[in-house]
Amino acid sequence: MQRDRRKFIKQSVLASTSSLIPAFLKKVPVRTSLGRRAGKILIVIQLSGGNDGLNTIIRYRNDLYYKSRPNISIASSACLKISDELGLNPALSPLLEVFDQGELSILNSVGYPNPDRSHFRSMDIWHTGSNSDEYLQSGWLGRYLDNECEDCDLPYHAIEIGDNVSLALHGKFRDALAMRGPEKLSRAAGDSFLRNIGKKYAPPDEANLSFLYKTMVEVHESAEYITKKAKTYRSSFTYPNHAFGEGMRQIAELITADTNTNIYYISLPGFDTHVSQKSRQSNLLSIYAHSVGTLIKDLRSNGLFDDILIMTFSEFGRRVLENGSLGTDHGAANNLLIMGDQLKSPGIYNSSPLLTHLSEGDLQFQIDFRSVYSHILDEWLDTEPSTILGRVPPLTKEIV
Repeated sequence: MQRDRRKFIKQSVLASTSSLIPAFLKKVPVRTSLGRRAGKILIVIQLSGGNDGLNTIIRYRNDLYYKSRPNISIASSACLKISDELGLNPALSPLLEVFDQGELSILNSVGYPNPDRSHFRSMDIWHTGSNSDEYLQSGWLGRYLDNECEDCDLPYHAIEIGDNVSLALHGKFRDALAMRGPEKLSRAAGDSFLRNIGKKYAPPDEANLSFLYKTMVEVHESAEYITKKAKTYRSSFTYPNHAFGEGMRQIAELITADTNTNIYYISLPGFDTHVSQKSRQSNLLSIYAHSVGTLIKDLRSNGLFDDILIMTFSEFGRRVLENGSLGTDHGAANNLLIMGDQLKSPGIYNSSPLLTHLSEGDLQFQIDFRSVYSHILDEWLDTEPSTILGRVPPLTKEIV
């Protein structure tokens, strides 16, 4: 396959700055001077708790949908129509323009065989790219970093906006950097102990201790680098007054500042809507859509959106039937959203979920989520996916 992608930067990601002395320390990498523009950027958004896909992308002409959800369904008149049978939840109104411009692809019924309804186990499966009966200790993006970064630099090449690094970004040898705002990083970068410890206290005859000191120094230098970059550009756009909105603003600012980072990861929690789902989900989807819509406008205003791919997923969907508490319980297959202006299959990627052929009350998957990962690794991150995920079924048509 011919590739017109520029190779991803060879760069390490070692630790979370929330502790500065991480428990998953690996070998010390070699410094490189390559810049961010040597590769495309992937932004992964995790809707934690199990977002209800049926009330996100609504089958507004389907009688079974309304019979199954007499109290919590989204009325046909309220939907933002995107086809003769599908509509967006009205809370997603900022993304309607993105859809109309051909920059949003909606993948229906994404999941995996023998689904697990546990939050923790299902999220582990999505994070690692494993089978439902397979237990892996490294994430799909972490293994990508292992595979692509043999001679890498400091641990800011992949950044998670949060206090800890998710399993998806844990590799066998390399991990991502976690940050919760440049202010905390600035305080870390100003720590004189970290600044001097590698020079003063690293004993040459104690390999493990010396390695620990070197790693601490690398985390300190990474904090300095990100703090400096964070001061380069301040967005003039107004993001939602929420931790997720603030995180998306930070991503936009770091990208615009040409930070040497090609993977960003961020989560929006709260989607475990067993009770009073309709208003709770609407509020969360509004925060999500306004944050993403603002980020796209921010990046587009600086001519940067063409290098961006945004993937949004949740660990599972919800049951088709509403429960007695005006909510829904844990389900299986769900929709997955891909955004960018390089999409080859914009719009509705595949057929709507079948409500007449359920598996124990759940939607059956049509697309294996690992096929989506494989396609992104191959076509966007320009790497051989089989070395990271093994052999997975190919997608029927390209996304990017």
